[in-house]
Amino acid sequence: MTKPTDHVSATGRRRARAGALTLTALTLTTAAALVTSTGLAFAQGSAPQAASDKSSHHGRSSKPTQGAAAKTGGPTPAPAGAYLYIGYPNDQQTFPAGKPIKVWFGLRNMGVAPKDVKFPNTGHHHLLIDADLPPLDKEIPNDRNHLHFGAGETETTIELPPGKHTLQLLMGDEKHIPTTPAVYSKKITIYVR
Repeated sequence: MTKPTDHVSATGRRRARAGALTLTALTLTTAAALVTSTGLAFAQGSAPQAASDKSSHHGRSSKPTQGAAAKTGGPTPAPAGAYLYIGYPNDQQTFPAGKPIKVWFGLRNMGVAPKDVKFPNTGHHHLLIDADLPPLDKEIPNDRNHLHFGAGETETTIELPPGKHTLQLLMGDEKHIPTTPAVYSKKITIYVR
C-alpha cells in the first residue's frame, strides 16, 4: 500500500517533468523563431504584466514610454508597442559608495540582437549615465556616459562616484543608431553615498 506522501511525491515528480518539457518546448520555439528571423526574436521581459501595476515593486507601467513614439530615430523601424525599462535599480534608490551597482535592462515587444546583426524588430541596449538622449538620427556616442552593449547583454554592473546620478536606456540598431520611433526608457535617478 502506498503512503499518502508517496502519492504526493509521485504527483510532484510528474508535474516537474511536465513543466520541464513545457519549458523545453517553449525554449525551442523561441530559438526557432530567432533563427528563422521572423521578427519574433528573443525578447527580454516579454511575459504579460499584471492588470494592476500598483503591485509592481520596480515602478514600471505597462504603457509605452511617454516620449518613445514622439521622437524619430534612424532608418531602422521599431516594432509597435516596443517598451524599454530599467528593471533594477529602482528610481530614487540609494547605494553605498565604493560598491558595484547591478543594472537590469527590461524590454518588451522587441528582441535583442548583437551589433552588426540585422534581424527585424531587434536592437541592442545602450545605457546613458548622467546624460540626456543624444541626437536620435545619428550613431549613439561611445564614452563613459554612453555605454554600448553590442554583444546583446541584458544587464551590467557599474560603479559611480558619490552623488546624484541618472540612468536611462536607449535601443540602437546594428549600427548603434536609434530606431524609429526611438525606443528608450524613463530616466531614473539614483544616489551614491
